[in-house]
Amino acid sequence: EVQLVESGGGWVQPGGSLRLSCVASGFAFETYTMHWTRESPGEGHKWVAAIFRGGNRTTYTPSVQGRFTISRDDAKNMLYLQMNNLKPEDTAVYYCSTDTKRGQGTQVTVSS
Repeated sequence: EVQLVESGGGWVQPGGSLRLSCVASGFAFETYTMHWTRESPGEGHKWVAAIFRGGNRTTYTPSVQGRFTISRDDAKNMLYLQMNNLKPEDTAVYYCSTDTKRGQGTQVTVSS
């Protein structure tokens, strides 16, 4: 059974940083492109970033380019999202996902 469990969310002031983690199990993690997505009441569910198998290629939605970094550790079946210079509009529930499955999410709140 595919399982994705996110952690690392919380409250942070604008300009702050958070690092999200996701532990994956139940599938051949190293062969999958992995994604971070987010959902907020005002914006709906949106894709944030992706990292392809091997970890050498990444891609981001323009609003987070240069501030967020997606990475993976295939030896540990872990996916990460380093988020810097956070803005109030980054407030959302963040999800780790494959193309078809996502975890339960972790809440990120950016406010002063």
